Amino acid sequence: MRLNRGPAAIAFAAGLVVVIGGIAGLLLTRHSTPAMRPVAAGVAALPAPTGPIVAPPQSAQPKPVASPVSLTIPLIGVDTKLTTLGLAKGGAIQVPGSTAIAGWYTGSPRPGAIGSAIIIGHIDSVSGPGVFYRLSELRRGDDVYVKRSDGTTAEFRVTGTQDYLKDQFPTQTVYGPVPDAELRLITCGGAFDPATGHYLSNTVVYATEVK
Repeated sequence: MRLNRGPAAIAFAAGLVVVIGGIAGLLLTRHSTPAMRPVAAGVAALPAPTGPIVAPPQSAQPKPVASPVSLTIPLIGVDTKLTTLGLAKGGAIQVPGSTAIAGWYTGSPRPGAIGSAIIIGHIDSVSGPGVFYRLSELRRGDDVYVKRSDGTTAEFRVTGTQDYLKDQFPTQTVYGPVPDAELRLITCGGAFDPATGHYLSNTVVYATEVK
């Protein structure tokens, strides 16, 4: 959804801040005035793949693919370095330690290699918007660029954007094997639950490399 809030809605949200302080974000959505969330609210730990994210060995690729170092999405103002992410205790995928940068999950293919490369970022925190605050604005045909350590850049084109309730996260759809080089950009979204300090949904952007 895109930002479309009138003065009355903004005034109402401001009133909530006065009345209930730290949980003012309860009724605010992703594109309202930045809600003051706990850092952990930016993106909860994502479920790990039930099996390996299948991709041919690097030697089987048409040419070796270097590791990703940065991500640029011009339409929504994203220009971030990429950290590396593994698995947290309990088997969930780690999330970036900072809301200002995104991270590539090293258990997935490198962007531009065959398979679904996974990049994760926070939506917001107590400091304001996170790196993927506007991720849900992406639509089919929008461009995404991943720069790699060898100086090359992989260009991807968005094919779709979906929101999923976290207890219905489609692990196979998001992480499963694909026959070409694809990208998954993931953050949190939907309603915010102050009891747990997390959003109830995940936003997933699907993109395919431009040949």
